[in-house]
Amino acid sequence: MQRETVDVEGTELSYLTAGASSAPPLVLLHGTFWSRVWQPVLDRLGERRRCLALDLPGFGRSGGELDDSDAAVPALAATVLEAADALGLSTFDLAAHDIGGAVAQHVVVTGGERIRSMVLVNAVLLDSWPVPAVARFRDPAVRAGTTVEDLLAARRESTRKAVARPLSDAEVEDYVSPWHDERRVRSWMAMAAAADARYTLDLVPGLIERAVPTRLVWGRDDVFQRIEFARRYVAQVPGADLVEVPGKHIPTEDAPDEVAEAVLDHLDRD
Repeated sequence: MQRETVDVEGTELSYLTAGASSAPPLVLLHGTFWSRVWQPVLDRLGERRRCLALDLPGFGRSGGELDDSDAAVPALAATVLEAADALGLSTFDLAAHDIGGAVAQHVVVTGGERIRSMVLVNAVLLDSWPVPAVARFRDPAVRAGTTVEDLLAARRESTRKAVARPLSDAEVEDYVSPWHDERRVRSWMAMAAAADARYTLDLVPGLIERAVPTRLVWGRDDVFQRIEFARRYVAQVPGADLVEVPGKHIPTEDAPDEVAEAVLDHLDRD
């Protein structure tokens, strides 16, 4: 596993990569966290796939900064497709976590035949989002009054709540490290302000029509994205199934072996 960069429309996007360059490509997306959520499973996935875990603009180790317009799901989906072009990916599989799931679903509906299959890991679905802690940032006054230290404190709390096992202080600080930068704080708040369930609800007819092979891998004790929404999705969208694993919102931390196996089992069927 190593970190590399790619230029996308003048912005240097960072990504974690693992696996042979000749292996089928798997693009992995984050939401309100960053590519760090994929780190526990990336080497295992890289045994059979060329993994590319992107950091969106203004997130993780990427350059750039999101504003209200380019933080919306359709704009982020366009960025993902531009990144795929820059990386030379004509077709690829998609895996996504949290709000990245909305982006992945949009890419599936709008990206034509480029997307071979999709994996959603404790992702936003249907009308499951935004949760109150995210929705509050729709208020400009909340955003204007939020400091770097405020967001760091909130991210530390959310990270601990997102994982069932006790995280060490060092692990938590690694997760929140991007938000010492004011630009990334503003990018996070822009994503939060743009969060809107209509982006996933409006995609349902297209997802039903496309019926792309989809696996939902879910930490069953998630308090942010409850498993009931995953079950509803599977009942509505053809070609989708659900694998429940131990853990909360970031099951890659709680059950990395189970998550990796569920992802690879799905991808290997294609």
